[in-house]
Amino acid sequence: MASDTAISLKVERRPKLSETVVASIRKQLQAGEIQPGQKLPTEGQLTETFGVSRTVIREALAKLAADGLVEPRQGAGVFVTEHISTMFGTLAADMGSKDSIALNVLEVRLAIEIESAGLAAIRRIAAQEAAIQEAFFEFERLLLNSEPTGPADLAFHRAIASATNNPFYVEMLDVLGRRAIPCDVTSPWSTELAQSDAYQRGLQGEHLVILNAIMTGDAESAREAMRAHLTASQQRYRERLHARQNFYADSVKAAATE
Repeated sequence: MASDTAISLKVERRPKLSETVVASIRKQLQAGEIQPGQKLPTEGQLTETFGVSRTVIREALAKLAADGLVEPRQGAGVFVTEHISTMFGTLAADMGSKDSIALNVLEVRLAIEIESAGLAAIRRIAAQEAAIQEAFFEFERLLLNSEPTGPADLAFHRAIASATNNPFYVEMLDVLGRRAIPCDVTSPWSTELAQSDAYQRGLQGEHLVILNAIMTGDAESAREAMRAHLTASQQRYRERLHARQNFYADSVKAAATE
C-alpha cells in the first residue's frame, strides 16, 4: 500500500537562459572581440545567434546595462560602454577577492580532507562507498549535459568525509558550505562567470584517482590523490588571482589616461 506521506524533493537551480547569454557576451567583451563604443547586433540577430526568445535577450541586455557594460541609445541600438576597461577592472577586483577567499578555503580543506580520504579508504562501508560513487557519476552526468556540477562536486567530497565515520569531518565541510567549491557557478561565492567544461573535466579526472584509491582501500594513495587534487586547485587559483590583479592594475592605468 502506498504511503500518503509527502516527501521533499531537492531541485538544483539551473542557470537561466539569460545568464548564459550574459556570460557569452561578457566573455567576448573581456577578450576584446567586441570593442568599446561598438554597436551590438539587433535583438532579432541576437535571438537567432543564441536560439532564444526576445524576452531572454532583453533580460540579458538589461543585466549587462545594469553592470555598466553596455548602454541603450534611443532609436540607435545598444552600444558597448566607452570606458569598458574601467568596468572590467572593477569586475576583476571583485573576482580577485573571491579568488583570495577560495585560496583560504582550500588551505582549510587541505588540513581536513587529506586525512578524511585516507580514513574513508579504511573505514568506509558499502553504503558509504556507494554514496561516493553516486556523487562521482552525478558529476559526470551533469558535465555531459552541460549543467552546473558544483552541487555534485560538494556531494562527492562530503560523501568522503562521511565515510570516515567521524562526524566532525562532515561538520567542518558543512561549516564551509558552498564556499568549499569556488568554481560552482550556482554559488554566490563562485569565482567563475561561466562554467568551463574543460576545467570541470580536469577536476573529474582528479576525482577519479581519489575514488579508485578509496575503493581499493589504499589509504596512502587516497591521501596523496586528495593532496594532489587540492594542491592543483590552489595553484590554479594563485595563477588566476595574479592575472586578475594585473588586469585590474592595467585597467586603472588605462582609465587614468582616458
